[in-house]
Amino acid sequence: MGLLQGQVEGWAPDLNGFGQSPPPRDGDYSPLGHAKAVAQFIEEELGGRPVHLFGNSLGGAASLQLAARRPELVETLTLISPALPDIRPNRTNIFLPLMGIPGVGESLSARSAKVEVAQRVQTTFNTCFADPTCIPKQRVDEAIAAATAYGALPYANDAFLQSLRGLLKTYLDRGPRRPWKLAELVEAKTLLIYGRQDQLVSAHGALKATKHFKHAQVMVLADSGHVSQLEHPTIVAEAWIKRFG
Repeated sequence: MGLLQGQVEGWAPDLNGFGQSPPPRDGDYSPLGHAKAVAQFIEEELGGRPVHLFGNSLGGAASLQLAARRPELVETLTLISPALPDIRPNRTNIFLPLMGIPGVGESLSARSAKVEVAQRVQTTFNTCFADPTCIPKQRVDEAIAAATAYGALPYANDAFLQSLRGLLKTYLDRGPRRPWKLAELVEAKTLLIYGRQDQLVSAHGALKATKHFKHAQVMVLADSGHVSQLEHPTIVAEAWIKRFG
């Protein structure tokens, strides 16, 4: 966001149930439910004008829903390691389907909650970054403080599990509104960025994306993991400016 100051006015809303946002009133934690919340934010806080929409991981899945279903709200679409259906699980992301099983997910979450916060944060960094040693200590300390505060909220565990289950349902969807079919409906110019060392979203999705998004430019960063916007912000910002600026 800092590197794109002067290009765009940046807003980073927390999805419902995450960060400092309360749970959704209707209990809908699906990507579509999150997309509706973002649409409401755009309409009520930004006057309904079309925006340059960015989404990473689950945020990418929600952004796709918004761009396909509410095209009047989206001027351009940037997806970074979007959580779109992929049938190639690996040893790192195989635990996610297990977390989606009722009962099993709650048990695994309860076990994880007993682990020290700093260790959990470091595990997240190790999973999401190709090189977690590049993370400044200040950022680590901020993440620990945020995780501690969020973990104290009574709905935190439910928000994670229900969002995960809502996402996994889209992976099993075979209907006309399944994610890759929605990608074919996106009219906005699109930039997709994948990390070759991503442990959660396979970079193989880059090839599939070129077949479904009509106006897409796709990049694969060789030394990036799941959060290219954090690992290589300059590269991501320059790619965006070249594509849309």
